[in-house]
Amino acid sequence: MSSSQNLGGATRCGRVIGPSLDKIIKNAAWRKHTFLVSACKSVLDKLESLSDSPDPSSPLFGLSSSDADSVLQPLLLSLDTAYAKVIEPALDCSFKLFSLSLLRGEVCSSSPDSLLYKLIHAICKVCSIGEESIELSVLRVLLAAVRTPLILIRGDSLLHLVRTCYNVYLGGFNGTNQICAKSVLAQIMLIVFTRSEANSMDVSLKTVNVNDLLAITDKNVNEGNSVHICQGFINDVITAGEAAPPPDFSLVLQGEEDTGSVVNPEDGKIREDGFLLFKNLCKLSMKFSSQENTDDQILVRGKTLSLELLKVIIDNGGPIWRSDDRFLNAIKQYLCLSLLKNSALSVMSIFQLQCAIFTSLLRKYRSGMKSEVGIFFPMLVLRVLENVLQPSFLQKMTVLSLLENICHDPYLIIDIFVNFDCDVESPNIFERIVNGLLKTALGPPPGSSTTLSPVQDITFRHESVKCLVSIIKAMGSWMDQQLSLGESLLPKSVENEAPADNHSNPNEEEGTTTDHDFHPDLSSESSDAATLEQRRAYKIELQKGVTLFNRKPSKGIDFLISSKKVGSSPDEVVSFLRNTTGLNATMIGDYLGEREEFPMKVMHAYVDSFDFKEMNFGEAIRFFLRGFRLPGEAQKIDRIMEKFAERFCKCNPNSFSSADTAYVLAYSVIMLNTDAHNIMVKEKMTKADFIKNNRGIDDGKDLPEEYLGALYEQVVKNEIKMTSDSSAPESKQSNGLNKLLGLDGILNLVYWTQTEEKAVGANGLLIKHIQEKFRSNSAKSESAYHVVTDVAILRFMVEVSWGPMLAAFSVTLDQSDDRLAAVECLRGFRYAVHVTAVMGMQTQRDAFVTSMAKFTNLHCAGDMKQKNVDAVKAIISIAIEDGNHLQDAWEHILTCLSRIEHLQLLGEGAPSDASYFTSSETEEKKALGFPNLKKKGALQNPVMMAVVRGGSYDSSAIGPNVSPLVRQDQINNFIANLNLLDQIGSFQLNNVYAHSQRLKTEAIVAFVKALCKVSMSELQSPTDPRVFSLTKLVEIAHYNMNRIRLVWSRIWSILSDFFVSVGLSENLSVAIFVMDSLRQLSMKFLEREELANYNFQNEFLRPFVIVMQKSSSAEIRELIVRCISQMVLSRVSNVKSGWKSVFKVFTTAAADERKNIVVLAFDTMEKIVREYFSYITETEATTFTDCVRCLITFTNSKFTSDVSLNAIAFLRFCALKLADGGLVWNEKGRSSSPVSPVTDDHAPNTQNFMELDENISYWVPLLTGLSKLTSDSRLAIRKSSLEVLFNILKDHGHLFSRTFWIGVFSSVIYPIFNSVWDENDLLSKDEHGSSPSTFSPHSDGASWDAETSAMAAQSLVDLFASYFTVMRSQLSSVVSLLAGLIRSPAQGPTVAGVGALLRLADELGGRFSEDEWKEIFLAVKEAASLTLSSFMKILRTIDDIPDEETLSDQDFSNDDVDEDSLQTMSYVVSRIKSHITVQLQVVQVVTDLYRIHQQSLLATHVTVILEILASISSHSHQLNSDLILQKKVRRACSIIELSEPPMLHFENDAHQNYLDVLQDLLTYSPGVSLELNIESQLITVCVKILKIYLKCTSFEGAELEETRQPKNWILPMGAASKEEAAARSPLVVAVLKVLRGLKRDSFKRYAPIFFPLLVELVRSEHSSSQVPQVLSTVFQTCMDPMMG
Repeated sequence: MSSSQNLGGATRCGRVIGPSLDKIIKNAAWRKHTFLVSACKSVLDKLESLSDSPDPSSPLFGLSSSDADSVLQPLLLSLDTAYAKVIEPALDCSFKLFSLSLLRGEVCSSSPDSLLYKLIHAICKVCSIGEESIELSVLRVLLAAVRTPLILIRGDSLLHLVRTCYNVYLGGFNGTNQICAKSVLAQIMLIVFTRSEANSMDVSLKTVNVNDLLAITDKNVNEGNSVHICQGFINDVITAGEAAPPPDFSLVLQGEEDTGSVVNPEDGKIREDGFLLFKNLCKLSMKFSSQENTDDQILVRGKTLSLELLKVIIDNGGPIWRSDDRFLNAIKQYLCLSLLKNSALSVMSIFQLQCAIFTSLLRKYRSGMKSEVGIFFPMLVLRVLENVLQPSFLQKMTVLSLLENICHDPYLIIDIFVNFDCDVESPNIFERIVNGLLKTALGPPPGSSTTLSPVQDITFRHESVKCLVSIIKAMGSWMDQQLSLGESLLPKSVENEAPADNHSNPNEEEGTTTDHDFHPDLSSESSDAATLEQRRAYKIELQKGVTLFNRKPSKGIDFLISSKKVGSSPDEVVSFLRNTTGLNATMIGDYLGEREEFPMKVMHAYVDSFDFKEMNFGEAIRFFLRGFRLPGEAQKIDRIMEKFAERFCKCNPNSFSSADTAYVLAYSVIMLNTDAHNIMVKEKMTKADFIKNNRGIDDGKDLPEEYLGALYEQVVKNEIKMTSDSSAPESKQSNGLNKLLGLDGILNLVYWTQTEEKAVGANGLLIKHIQEKFRSNSAKSESAYHVVTDVAILRFMVEVSWGPMLAAFSVTLDQSDDRLAAVECLRGFRYAVHVTAVMGMQTQRDAFVTSMAKFTNLHCAGDMKQKNVDAVKAIISIAIEDGNHLQDAWEHILTCLSRIEHLQLLGEGAPSDASYFTSSETEEKKALGFPNLKKKGALQNPVMMAVVRGGSYDSSAIGPNVSPLVRQDQINNFIANLNLLDQIGSFQLNNVYAHSQRLKTEAIVAFVKALCKVSMSELQSPTDPRVFSLTKLVEIAHYNMNRIRLVWSRIWSILSDFFVSVGLSENLSVAIFVMDSLRQLSMKFLEREELANYNFQNEFLRPFVIVMQKSSSAEIRELIVRCISQMVLSRVSNVKSGWKSVFKVFTTAAADERKNIVVLAFDTMEKIVREYFSYITETEATTFTDCVRCLITFTNSKFTSDVSLNAIAFLRFCALKLADGGLVWNEKGRSSSPVSPVTDDHAPNTQNFMELDENISYWVPLLTGLSKLTSDSRLAIRKSSLEVLFNILKDHGHLFSRTFWIGVFSSVIYPIFNSVWDENDLLSKDEHGSSPSTFSPHSDGASWDAETSAMAAQSLVDLFASYFTVMRSQLSSVVSLLAGLIRSPAQGPTVAGVGALLRLADELGGRFSEDEWKEIFLAVKEAASLTLSSFMKILRTIDDIPDEETLSDQDFSNDDVDEDSLQTMSYVVSRIKSHITVQLQVVQVVTDLYRIHQQSLLATHVTVILEILASISSHSHQLNSDLILQKKVRRACSIIELSEPPMLHFENDAHQNYLDVLQDLLTYSPGVSLELNIESQLITVCVKILKIYLKCTSFEGAELEETRQPKNWILPMGAASKEEAAARSPLVVAVLKVLRGLKRDSFKRYAPIFFPLLVELVRSEHSSSQVPQVLSTVFQTCMDPMMG
């Protein structure tokens, strides 16, 4: 053994070669291999003497070049022996040399004499000996040779090596060898192209996975553990070659200097080899058998292997394939051509490989192969996908697998839509994928014949649904990635620079890359959604126009022109007809043949667009007709051919003598073409017939027979037809879009008719045409590849796909009970809802959610299955995962959750929620739970029957008129189905609601809105009202209370409306339950502290206010009062802005019609005011106003005076708090700036006024409220309110400014006296323009009694006197008020007014100015005059009552007067009495004022006083002198039994007071008397009085002036005259005394005036003896001296 180990000497390579040579010597046949044995021995001897000596040019490590040749020569000889026992050691030695990197150099056909070239070729040649073990050894050596980084096998040598392995695969002895050969080839591809990527020999290598290589083919050659053996085989070779090369031993390429440096060539040799290998593999894959040789199984296997190797190359390709144009063009030029040619084969494995290669191309190189993808996708994928009736099962499964595979790459799906569906020149690939999957999911149409078995059909359906799910999932993944990356915020200039980490695809296998992992090509463009939207819209419009054209050409052209897709000129229409794909050639011909003006112009322009110069006639007509098909109508053909002939002759003027010749010949050629190529024509036209038919057409001459003969041959041999015409028949499944995009000719290639697996290729001409189409598409600007990062593009994708997806998922879920299919559909629903919800596509989102909700079958639980429960789970998942985007769709989801809870309650046997709403149910009805269903003879309860029977999705309840009973089997089925719901726990349901606190702003608002709708539906159920959603509303409100105020405000605005709506429900139980729920929620909310100046508590409690105000139910109103009371009293320290709502509730309660509600509310109000007043205004003083208004409302309560009086007392308490700074909100300001009363009229404290101005508004409602109470119908309330009001004003008036006092008078004090006078009579004004006539009247006030009037008047005077300095400007108004009291018809106010006015003058008289006194007297005068004018109007009301002068008093009776007249007379009598009283009061007050303040009065004041007295005196005399009035009044008083008005007394008193004042002035005020000529006035009054007296003593009543002649006799006075004279006697006596008291000069001066009257008095009869006595003294004392 030691000797064998020492064989080979000391060199490293010798130790490898020596043992192998020794083995060769032992195994060789001595006779046959003598030369070989001697050569081996010679080398062994030589190796013993050699040592390692590096030679840069040597291919063998440690030896020189010459030594290397000699040492390796025995190996070459061994390989040439064709003897297995010798070859095996040689191959093993070669493997070790390659694996240990002891050999180096290039192997190429340009150096056939090199040692390595000979060695590699010798090894390849060995395979021909036909030994199984030799085959594996050769494969191992060749792989090791390629694996070593020091040997570059190039060009033909590389191809030869590959071909050797290729042959082993095709003709291997067993399956293991074939699999090994295939694996070796795949590994070689990995090695070669990995080095090509790096352009270096030293790269890290990936080991091929043998199992993956058998995924499509060669499964039949797998012999047990062959895969394991082959994988180990490959791993061993690759691992063996990982040893580091010997030091200072590296590859030196030919042509480089011997520098010993490591090669990193710049000449691209490595890549050149890769390119060559790729090209030859493609060519190898395109080998087809001839039509004669049909035994092509080997060729098919070779073709299949080539495609598999190409697949390995493409799958593992890197950036070099897109950065190096040569490699990318190689794919386009060779690989695409291979796919194109092999597409006509029906071999399944080839089709699968084509699809796999196309998938890789699509993933990695789509940006540079846009036009190729646009061709191959319809050809390989769509044509199979859209074949529903008679597809190949394996083909379609392959396609579905392909689609599912590419859908794992989100960017790929997006790119397909962007670059094809949004490109006018490209097919709608994405749309057709989705629609094709829908067709497959729906299966063959009913009634159609299909080759599919039921199992295959179901498989197709499920797989297509999986693909649709993958598509929508990919869309969602892309959307989520873009939104998370926020790429929409990046500048557009960097959108193209898509870094690898931004586009990593988690679904890709490790080590692979996609097209988005690298920078896009120069042809790529970044596009925003708006641009793509425009492109897609343009494409849709264009397609619409093309479709319309293909039906009715004229309408299509009109549409395209009107939509500006085509210009309006004939030339632009011609360009459209010639260049637009998808146009129906027949329709083009029909349009060109039309005789209307515009189509004629288009036809002429169309023909003129052709250039027939230097064409022969046959070529010209063929060229002309390739773009359209001639119409069938002869006239149309005639017009087209006529124009063609003209154009041809114009381009070729010397061709024919005239255009007519060309016209006739053209017709002949068309007829010949039809005759020759129409199978229906049996007798064909001969050449002679054709020549004969065209005799004399050239202006009577014949065309040359040679010319016509040649033309005949051209037409007969080559049919004139359109470019797109093909001999292959069109498939019935041909999509119209293929025609639209010019794909018909291409797809005809793959609609093959062969059934055998024959390797017969596609038509060469057709392939040439397709390649031309590739090149033409690549040249167009639209072929630029677009990259989009704007998620808005998904909107357009969803618009295309949502309908098919919804249909596919819905139909599958509805029809299939397969659990996996149902789960897949539900996944699709979830992804679809996610995408549509996030994108804000409401219609689509709601459609998916509604469908899912219907599939829960909760509305018909008796038919529930497992898939329905899965749908419920999916809906719950959607609610949690996509809740932020569901918006209105929440309603469907929450409805489902409600129904689930309902069914679960039934299953648990819990009582129905109806028990919450009713109080008097029997035990049987309360036990409405599920256990009753398990008994025989089930409880036939209407609610339960409705649930068991079920209904439609939209029905909330089943009417009672639907089948009266349910069967026991229905109940049993229902019970079994309910058990399915046990899979859904309450935790899952509650999690949806608990999760609401994580929702965003808009989402939580939508959630609450939807939950309110669902709860409303539950509560309004006529048969089974429920509170589930209502309780959840309270829960989610609690969960979300910590949200920011802005959000919570929006939430509560919805909840508030809901609580109000339900709180006003006609169902009292529901309303009570809702109000109690609101109370619970409010209690929780009041636990939170609210800062000052916020209003949210008020908003929160507003539902209580609204329901309190609008509810017609006393129970609800009482409940609200109790709830508010409980909340406030228990959380009083937390209530801030909520006080507003609290007081509004109590205000409403105060006016309630139920006493218990009023009392209950006031009890709470009392407690609040007494104990918690400081909390009311703690944060906002305006709540004080609300409190006051509430108390004022309580004062109006009609149920009990105690409440009203207590409320008034509380108002005084509030005023005290307000005055003392009890408003916590303003305490600080008051303490820092104490208020002092305003006392100086000329220097107001402006600073104090400004400080108080903030609190002015708080006094106003308090004071005005008390003011209104003074007109209350209850005496105690009136008195109490008056007392409190004036006490408040008097106690705290020092805090008020002059301006505020004016307001107090106008708004508070003046309205108090509204019930005493007519507001239209108040005309006084002050300096600020305010007058009582502008005050707000108390329309509902009651008339005052004397006590109230006196109290009010005295209080007013006291107040005015107390603050006269501030309120001096209001004097005229105050006097007007008192004057109004004086002239009141009621005696009480009149007396009060008189007393008050006198008191006012008494207290302030010394402080009144001249003008102020004048104002007082003018006010009294005005009051008197207004009274007179109004009184005269009243008197006119009895003018129509007849005057019975002819009747004596005894004859008056009631029968003579009607009822209306009686009432009128009664009213008038009453008013006369009142009027007299008022006038006398005016006289009294004027007289009293004069006498008391005589010294302060001036002449102007006296003048007014005298005018008042004179006016009243005159009025009294006028009233008393109206005899007709007296008779009517007397008669009325007699009839109605009333005392007569004291009109005579009125007159006497008026004159007496007037006389007294004048006499007093004359006596005590000589200056005034002289100024005003009082004496003359006094004489006038005296004369007037005397005349009145004399008139009553005269029987006839004639005036003295009229009867100046003395009578001859004197008649005695009647009883009435005597009575009147007696009444007037004191006044006459007073007059006589006045005359007696005159000075002598005065008496003498006025004697001529009154002397005749005195004489007449002597003659008259007197009722009183005093008159004559005084008269006598007058004569004695005055007349005697004057006469004597």
